[in-house]
Amino acid sequence: MSEKVAVVLFNLGGPDCKEAIRPFLLNFFMDKNIIRVPIPFRCLIASMIANKRSKREAGESYGELGDKSPLLENTQAQSDALQKVLPDNYKTFVCMRYWHPMAPQVVREIRNWGADKIVILPLYPQFSTTTTWSSLGVWEKAIHEAGMRDIETSTICCYPVNKGFVKASAENVRQQYDQALKDGYESPRVLFSAHGLPEKVVKDGDPYQWQCEETAKAIANELGIENLDWEICYQSRVGPMKWIGPSTEEAIEKAANEQKAIIILPHAFTQEHVETLVELDIEYKEIAEEHGLKGYYRAQTVGVHPTYIEGMAELVKKHTDKTGVYAEGFESICPSGFSDCCMKKAA
Repeated sequence: MSEKVAVVLFNLGGPDCKEAIRPFLLNFFMDKNIIRVPIPFRCLIASMIANKRSKREAGESYGELGDKSPLLENTQAQSDALQKVLPDNYKTFVCMRYWHPMAPQVVREIRNWGADKIVILPLYPQFSTTTTWSSLGVWEKAIHEAGMRDIETSTICCYPVNKGFVKASAENVRQQYDQALKDGYESPRVLFSAHGLPEKVVKDGDPYQWQCEETAKAIANELGIENLDWEICYQSRVGPMKWIGPSTEEAIEKAANEQKAIIILPHAFTQEHVETLVELDIEYKEIAEEHGLKGYYRAQTVGVHPTYIEGMAELVKKHTDKTGVYAEGFESICPSGFSDCCMKKAA
């Protein structure tokens, strides 16, 4: 009889109703990987930000989506698609970091199913201490509290240049690129827009920015367009700290000044949610119009693209026989200067 393998898809999570917006934000900003100050100060800061953003920025953004996030539904769709292409002894589970279903609930479901092994697949292709590492921390706590610390677990910490992910992303960009050419825009610029991070996080050794750059290079190469005009930028800045750049807004303004049409691909997201459906499709589009930019196109995230799902299935199967934390390929892909490489931290 084949061993039963639970495949756990990590994602951020999002509020499922208007009343959940504030507690979701509070969970998010209480994370020590997000607000890196001692807990008494973190409680105060998290409460202040959650109160403010639930009434203003975040509340308005989720209001555009019916006062809720579509992230769970879209992640579940990916889980269902992956389930269909995995062998029968595999079962997929969705685990969110800041809203339900969270780690304790998912661990109970896996225990009740009778899993012999767990494979953890973050839906973040690029590793960051603020995403994958944070989720792993609460996951390990839940596993220990459930008395399952001895279950064999294989964790895929990152896959920024996975062939399925890169090819699916390139296909989505190419659709918009060809449309821009058809609409009469010559040599449109591709903007690879990732969620930003405070500069300090990267300086402290987080490899996220480097991995995002590697993803962008791989997708640009996969497109195979001669003399492709492309840039990397970062969106979703919060708070007064200095963030990595250039910002997506700066990249849009630059393109407008150079009279360039743009295709934006959110290459660090794998499904549609508030940062794509509202921030990119509404807010940044308005910024583009204010700057007189003509030709604003947005490539979809990989979602349930068959090529991406097949890539994830192969990744899971290759990692099933391993125990421990590994990047795709089973060797650390991060240059030596990144002390927060997941494989190094977990060793």
